[in-house]
Amino acid sequence: MCIESCCMFVEILISIVVPPLGVFLRHGLCSLEFLICLLLTFCGYVPGIIYAIYVIVAVDPEPNNCHDQEQYWQPIAR
Repeated sequence: MCIESCCMFVEILISIVVPPLGVFLRHGLCSLEFLICLLLTFCGYVPGIIYAIYVIVAVDPEPNNCHDQEQYWQPIAR
């Protein structure tokens, strides 16, 4: 728990200095979050910071992470 919170703290500090870099560390280079943060940072530094902190704190980097692959591929209605 402490390691995760320390990593998030470091990512937030990096995001204040270079917003796309913090998002890159959390979500990767080819993610939609990184591209949006890059665009917002080019448009204005403060919107890039706000979006980067939001993405790091609130957005799950792996939303479709399902441990049971058989359950994942089951149809919704039978």
